[in-house]
Amino acid sequence: MSDTTGGSGSSIDPSLRKLIEEIVEKKIADRLEAVQTTVGQVQSRPESAETEEVADRVSLLVFSCDMDKLLCAFIIAAGAAAMGMEVSMYFAFWGLVAVKKKTIFSKKPFLKKMLAAMLPSGPRRVGTSKMNMLGIGPAFFKMLMKKENVESLPALIDQVRELGVKLVACTMSMGVMGMKEEELLDDVEYGNVATYLEEASKSKVTLFI
Repeated sequence: MSDTTGGSGSSIDPSLRKLIEEIVEKKIADRLEAVQTTVGQVQSRPESAETEEVADRVSLLVFSCDMDKLLCAFIIAAGAAAMGMEVSMYFAFWGLVAVKKKTIFSKKPFLKKMLAAMLPSGPRRVGTSKMNMLGIGPAFFKMLMKKENVESLPALIDQVRELGVKLVACTMSMGVMGMKEEELLDDVEYGNVATYLEEASKSKVTLFI
């Protein structure tokens, strides 16, 4: 029996050789196509980033439940929306009070009931960051705001809702603070840190209040 697999005198059936060449050519073509696809994706990233970028967009992360800080957040949101900008407000921890409409105690564990009792029942009950004066401060500032024709916090919240500002509650913060969806405003959306980061990454203006 003759050896056809090794040595300078080895020979391969022409049909088998052709099949091997076709397989090799296909492998090379597939690899080349994959490389070209990757290069095309890399080259298109700057263009897609420019397309996805929203020039007039504002993203606010609202962490505080102080009346004056919330007033600032909602005034900025209302002003930006009135200028035609796309606005989203992400509420975390104490900031959830701003979109709270009522307090529910039933079916909550003891510690969360305690926390619910200590938290303001809604934006009408929040204190001020300075000069709270044992609870007198908010009434004092509300009087001054009325004289200066400044909208109240509840009125500003209604205004941004009418202007189409997106209100997003942090679900993780809700769990920690013991808040349920039925305690928050009906048009509030729900998300997590990824929700905020996605919004913020496409925004020209990002603020933490």
